[in-house]
Amino acid sequence: MKGVIVRAMLAGCLVAVSSTPIVMAAQPVGTFMQVGEITSQPIGHYEFCKNNRDECRGSGAHTAPPRVTEFGWTVVRDVNESVNYAVLPMTDYEIHGREEVWSYPDVVGDCEDYVLLKRAMLIERGFSASDLLITVVRKPNGEGHAVLTLRTADGDFVLDNLEDEVKVWTNTPYTYLKRQASFHAGRWVDIENGDELMVGSIPGQ
Repeated sequence: MKGVIVRAMLAGCLVAVSSTPIVMAAQPVGTFMQVGEITSQPIGHYEFCKNNRDECRGSGAHTAPPRVTEFGWTVVRDVNESVNYAVLPMTDYEIHGREEVWSYPDVVGDCEDYVLLKRAMLIERGFSASDLLITVVRKPNGEGHAVLTLRTADGDFVLDNLEDEVKVWTNTPYTYLKRQASFHAGRWVDIENGDELMVGSIPGQ
């Protein structure tokens, strides 16, 4: 089902040329999230991984983020806007009758569902899973939220279902709590800001 959804969404992406989206580059000092130790995995992601084990594997490598080409940024922006436009926001409770259900959206979806679809689409377009990290944040009003972090040589950028513009993470209104580890899609690491977590989680695996 995921493959059908991703292919359908990709068909709507307005990309004028065919080229590689990334080139490897060393990491400079810049606007990067400072990650810490392994931490608890969100319950919704834990359940998602049980049903999608191939998407929660480890690479075992600590790689430098890539430099995204001009073409690559066109792909990133288009995927973000396309998914935001195509999926109607609804809560997990409205969709599934319970909270913390992470799944690929069809017509409707919660914030985590937008993230999963964007991540899958960008992987299909040539980006590495280790550079596309589901990230848990806190909104200014205290609510939990999920966005997709894109690691690049120019900093960490955020794809958000509440914002069509792809922004460097420091230009968003959120407090950043934790994200997937770049070396293992089933592990999570703290983002070192010292704030208390606002989402349901299970003990670290």
